[in-house]
Amino acid sequence: FVDPTVEVLQDNPCLTEFITTVLALPEPSLSILSFTLRLVGILAASEVRFQRLQQEQLLVRLFGRDGPLNSAAWEDASVRSGWVEGVHSMMHHQPALQFLCNGGGIDVIFTLQGDSSLFVASAATQLLVQMLTLSVESETTKPPATKDCDWPACAQMIIKHIEDSLQSSSVCQIKQSLKLLTSVFGSCRAAWTEVLWLGIAKQVESLLTEETVQVKHMLANLLLNMAWSPVFSDPEGSFWALVTSALEHLTPVQVGPLAEGVLRLYRCPQDVRIQALTVLLQPMDCILRAASQPLEYAGLLDESVSDPVTVENLLSSKSSCASLLCQTLAHLEKLLSMTRFQVDLPATSLLRSLMTILQFCNGFLSPVSPLGSTISRILINCSRVQRSALDVLAALSERKGCDTLIGNLFDILLAYLESPNTSPTVLKKTFNATSKWLVHLQELSCSNSQRQQTKKILQDVFLVLQKHLCSPCWEVRDSSLEFLTVLIEGLRDQDEFRQSLLSSEVPKLTENLLEDPESYVRASAVTAVGHLAFITYFAAGSPVTGNQYNKENTIAKLQEILSTDSEGFPRRAVISIFTKWVREGCTFQLEDTEQFVSRVIRIVEHDLDWEVRLGGLDLVQAFCNQTICLFGLPKCLYASVTPAVTRSVRRNKPLQIFCRAKLFSFLFWSLCDYDKPVGQRACDILLDLSSSFYPIRSLKDSQETGDLPAGYGIDWLQNTLRQGSLAQNFPTDGSNGVNFEDPESMMVALGTIDLIELHDELNKSSYHVEESPQSLLEDILATVGTIEENEADCY
Repeated sequence: FVDPTVEVLQDNPCLTEFITTVLALPEPSLSILSFTLRLVGILAASEVRFQRLQQEQLLVRLFGRDGPLNSAAWEDASVRSGWVEGVHSMMHHQPALQFLCNGGGIDVIFTLQGDSSLFVASAATQLLVQMLTLSVESETTKPPATKDCDWPACAQMIIKHIEDSLQSSSVCQIKQSLKLLTSVFGSCRAAWTEVLWLGIAKQVESLLTEETVQVKHMLANLLLNMAWSPVFSDPEGSFWALVTSALEHLTPVQVGPLAEGVLRLYRCPQDVRIQALTVLLQPMDCILRAASQPLEYAGLLDESVSDPVTVENLLSSKSSCASLLCQTLAHLEKLLSMTRFQVDLPATSLLRSLMTILQFCNGFLSPVSPLGSTISRILINCSRVQRSALDVLAALSERKGCDTLIGNLFDILLAYLESPNTSPTVLKKTFNATSKWLVHLQELSCSNSQRQQTKKILQDVFLVLQKHLCSPCWEVRDSSLEFLTVLIEGLRDQDEFRQSLLSSEVPKLTENLLEDPESYVRASAVTAVGHLAFITYFAAGSPVTGNQYNKENTIAKLQEILSTDSEGFPRRAVISIFTKWVREGCTFQLEDTEQFVSRVIRIVEHDLDWEVRLGGLDLVQAFCNQTICLFGLPKCLYASVTPAVTRSVRRNKPLQIFCRAKLFSFLFWSLCDYDKPVGQRACDILLDLSSSFYPIRSLKDSQETGDLPAGYGIDWLQNTLRQGSLAQNFPTDGSNGVNFEDPESMMVALGTIDLIELHDELNKSSYHVEESPQSLLEDILATVGTIEENEADCY
């Protein structure tokens, strides 16, 4: 409808009749009226259609004073929403802007900024942003100058409204203007925004220094949006002085988002950056100083931006302590997670502060200072702060300079792991932090004493892990298995880790959990057992002997789960592990892998869970890639110097393997799967195979194949795939003349079936039908006579 070249009104007079009919009703349905306002707004987005609707007096009857504005229908929020959305849709050209401003509609929008419906109020604010931008950028012949700015008429009205609201004694009006300004500076980066700012900067600055606190958090959002705009990037500009003032005058809770935001900016002036970092570190510094009196360690800060007493009072209050710490920790975690532009944080002092917080929370630290005692009483068993601190602790493992504290750190982590008071959610976070720091520990240069320390830590970790694997709480068992999997992924090549793991009861307990009554735990156990195999079976020179770790027995157990488990999660985990084994090429010899893959896909192809079937295709793709690479097929066929006999051998051998494994029947059957992602993946794999066997030319142009063999039923197969609806009758036994286990037949199929066309059909979105103008018109017509049934869909 937005396309101005489409003559929707002229070609579909029923639309005008529909609008006229709705306007003629004495009391139209509110949902139909709202729909009509939206529909007309969409139509009026084109200037040509706008003029036509205006000539027929339809716009003024809907959006003018004679429309719903002065009727009882206006009391309904859906009608007001429809009005705002309709105006928003049409606001793409000058005539629409003039129509609204000259007809008094802009005053209506000013009123709707304070609407009782948050959706309507937000939409009204966004509409004013759009109108201001359209007015300035379409009505001015030259950019507004700093002095004696001649704003266009509509822009003048909006700017005056902003200025008046900022000077108002009404907090609601001030908030509305600050929201509007925040949206303007957040969405527009044009030079005129600086001129706008210069006209209101004094008023905003006065709000910052006043005692009124209701709007100060909004000032932080406004300044942050401005900081991200290149218009205000000049380090010598007055804007950064205001940011500095905000960092000084706003409370730590209010200023936190601004401090984090400016630290993410590469072009932020260095003095502002230091000040912002100081603001974020101040609560952490206070924690560290409160832990001991006299101060045992140096704090994080030499001096504070604002009065330290403010932070101390917040941390001493039960109502604000946890909130301030959680917000501060969340900001620090985001900064630590930045990869492209890292913020220089004092890692050692920050780690010591985090450890102090965690000790406060579990009651393992009894500070002698009055402030420390108060904070410790407030934070005892506070899971919110524990989770936040552990998140930052995990992120801090990526930074260097904390090595001297590792022993004390693991004492605290082990205390959390062993404590019966640690909640399952906090335990999960503790597992995550422990795994990150164990990996970091292995990366350190290892002296003999460090190796002994690492060995002792690992032994302690596996002792406590054994207990959690037997926990009556399924969430704890599940988190423990996930923790074990992460450890194996990161440390399986380390001798100390392998020895500590295999000398514990953890592997046996993990295998027992394959029969856990909870499906989530069974799935996690499958994944953990699958990763354990890289140590117990597949590692070169594996020390494991005897019947305790039997590879065939484990594979049989996993295949049984894949065949019989009533829940989808464990079955998905099994196929994922099998795929990982094959992808990493560490399962068996090629002949054994072929039989293994064949058995698995025979199980998977009839699974009712489409994600399991999709996992089966991932397994097939991994096997195909391994086999093709083994024979050097992709590159060799491109080489013109490769003898024809060699090409034929390298091509036919993997093709024979795929046919023996019955991969092609699974792939072609999956093409007709009722679940679209399965068909798409199967088509991708067949396209890869086709390009491997025919990398340069199609079969039809190949001189090697000669005439196509008759009797293979390839034409039938291609027609079946085009219909895409015969999955339940798809032959896998050679009926209809298709032999999926015959290499020559499959070679012909890969070369003749138009897989590219099929790929395009499978990937075509249904939106091209569902969101077409014809579809919308059909929806409108469908409501005739059955309005009550369909009014929600129509709305």
